[in-house]
Amino acid sequence: MTMSKNVILLITSSEHARSVFEGSLREAGYGVLMTTNEQAALEAVQHTAPSLIVADRQTCSFNRLRLQTNLKSVPIIAVQDINGAGDETYLDDLDHGADLILSSRSARELIARVRAVLRRTELGKKPATYSFAGILQMDLERHEVTVSGRNVNLTPKEFQILRCFLESPCRVFSRQEMLNCVWGDGYALEEHALDVHIHSLRQKIEENPAAPKLIVTVRGVGYKLRSDR
Repeated sequence: MTMSKNVILLITSSEHARSVFEGSLREAGYGVLMTTNEQAALEAVQHTAPSLIVADRQTCSFNRLRLQTNLKSVPIIAVQDINGAGDETYLDDLDHGADLILSSRSARELIARVRAVLRRTELGKKPATYSFAGILQMDLERHEVTVSGRNVNLTPKEFQILRCFLESPCRVFSRQEMLNCVWGDGYALEEHALDVHIHSLRQKIEENPAAPKLIVTVRGVGYKLRSDR
C-alpha cells in the first residue's frame, strides 16, 4: 500500500465541486485521490492510504468508510451546502463517522479546515517518549527523565528546556529562540535567566557539569544538544 502524508481522498459526484476542490487542494500542495462515489473510494484506498477524506455527504455514508481498517483513524470532513441540511442531519453525520461538517462550498475555507485538521492529527502522533543516543530519555506521559538509567528530578522549566533540545537534536538554539520555545513568544525575560536554568539543568544531567558533553555552548550563538554523542 502506498503511504503519503499529503494525499487527500476527495469523494463527490458534483462536477463543479471536483473542479474547484481538486484544483485548490493541488495548489495548496496536497496530492488528490479523486473518486465520484463511495464504492470507487473503497477500491482506491486498497492501493493508497489517504491522510484525510473530504466527502460530499450526499455521495457516501461515513459509517461504511469507518468499517475499513485503514480508514478507522483517518479524519473525515463532510461537505454540505449551507442550506442543505438541519442540525439533526449534522448530528447524524458526526455519529456515523464524520469529524467535521463544512457547510460551505468555499475552497478557501476547505483548505483552511484541511490544514487545521491535519495539524492536530500530526500533533496527536507525537511520541510519548523522546530519547537521545541512549543516554537521555524523557517520558512525556509520566513527566520523567532518566540519564543512563538514572532518574533525575527537573523543575518544570528545566523539563521544557530539555524537551526543546530533544525535539530538535543537533539544532543550535539562540537564547531568544529557547526563551520563545519555553516561555512563549513575546514573554519579557532577560536572556541571562535562561543561562541560570541551563546551568542548573547541566548540574543534573551532565557527568561533569564543568565540562558539559550533552548541552554545549555555541559561542556567540546559544546552545545545542551535542550531535556526536
